[in-house]
Amino acid sequence: MSALDLLKINVNDHTEKKNGLTYLSWAWAWQEAIKADPAATWEVKMFGPNFDRPYVDIGETKMVFVEVTMFGKTLTCPLPVLDHRNKAIPNPCAFAVNTAIVRGLTKCVGMHGLGLYIYAGEDLPEGDTHDVTPIIKALEESKDVATLQTNWKTAYQALQSLPDALKLANQAKDKRKLELAA
Repeated sequence: MSALDLLKINVNDHTEKKNGLTYLSWAWAWQEAIKADPAATWEVKMFGPNFDRPYVDIGETKMVFVEVTMFGKTLTCPLPVLDHRNKAIPNPCAFAVNTAIVRGLTKCVGMHGLGLYIYAGEDLPEGDTHDVTPIIKALEESKDVATLQTNWKTAYQALQSLPDALKLANQAKDKRKLELAA
């Protein structure tokens, strides 16, 4: 299995919605990560004078950093310690720091491909997000090159203002094009 294979996994049955955002279960994400790469590892980066703190101070708030190594590649995900409204918490408690760590783990696994599509457009203003799942599915299920071209034109028009989502769609198009050529 590879990161490209992880991109194809539908994670929707393992997510929940909170305040308009989609969260993937960290336990399920890690389970899928080690199925895909049994050698996968993750680590919380430690800071402080004795490397005894799992966060960096930014004013009164904290930022955690999680590393995930899969398929021989290490990616690092920074994540602020947030409350239920996704606002940085001044002087967070241990539970909030732990929550940020497992959110960071999940997001970092996503950076390797699993459930990446749920993060597409997360930096856009509220109300400007776009569910790319049906678009990706249409590209993946294109029956022939002509249908793929039509589906790609539709995808491009819908996603041209969403660079992360457009990248996912382009990857799905290129993969399907190779499959159809074989």
